Amino acid sequence: MGLKTYNPTSPGRRFKAGATFEELTKVAPEKSLLAPLKKRGGRNSRGVVTVRRRGGGSKRRLRIIDFRRDKIAVPGKVASVEYDPNRSARIALIHYADGEKRYILAPLGIKVGDTIQAGDDVDIRPGNALPLGAIPVGALVHNIEFEPGKGGKLVHSAGSYARIVSKEGQYVVLKLPSGELRKFHEKCRATIGQIGNVDHGSTKLGKAGSRRWLGKRPSVRGSAMSPRDHPHGGGEGRSPRGMHPKTPWGKPALGAKTRRRKASDRMIVERRK
Repeated sequence: MGLKTYNPTSPGRRFKAGATFEELTKVAPEKSLLAPLKKRGGRNSRGVVTVRRRGGGSKRRLRIIDFRRDKIAVPGKVASVEYDPNRSARIALIHYADGEKRYILAPLGIKVGDTIQAGDDVDIRPGNALPLGAIPVGALVHNIEFEPGKGGKLVHSAGSYARIVSKEGQYVVLKLPSGELRKFHEKCRATIGQIGNVDHGSTKLGKAGSRRWLGKRPSVRGSAMSPRDHPHGGGEGRSPRGMHPKTPWGKPALGAKTRRRKASDRMIVERRK
């Protein structure tokens, strides 16, 4: 993937930088792998806003992605590399030998015509899925399972990867994109390689409207509100907060620890900090 810039025909175009989409080989998605995607605008089942600053945005349809990679020992051929509006990564359409079609996250370097496979003793190649115990130390992986058979939960975004650091008995230590070192059971599956679209982080939206197309609404500073609307509000001119940063409901907004103790915390070898 590459980046393209635009002639400054307007203020919104002056600093815009977008993807060239040169790696895409098909525009229309596979109809059998589409599902409707209803917008909720940050509201829960009772219609109450529980996540602020969401709403609008371009209409999308959900692409059904195979995160489990449970097509064991059935080879598949890459039919196309496609755009997915619901994620930063590209997706690849796989035609399996038994006639089934599935979408997977497209690893870096995958091309139309390549063969991929999931199994316990398949080759160490981008796109192949294996148990962590069968992958050599130092290899890059993505789409990692927390528990065997539950499907990949970690490392899904564009350009991201985890690295296998060591093996200790029935556990494998991975360095995650956050820098955290964590142990996983050797039977947990992962996909070989780094996720493609590595230049995604360098794109620039250029204008506020591009952000609105993504379904993100404006954010108003608390200091610009009145005292009845926010703890930071009020005062003549610009006023200091005079307190620790808070949400509109008085909860700490910066620096307060929100992580609860979980049974899985014992798997963390080294925190990301």
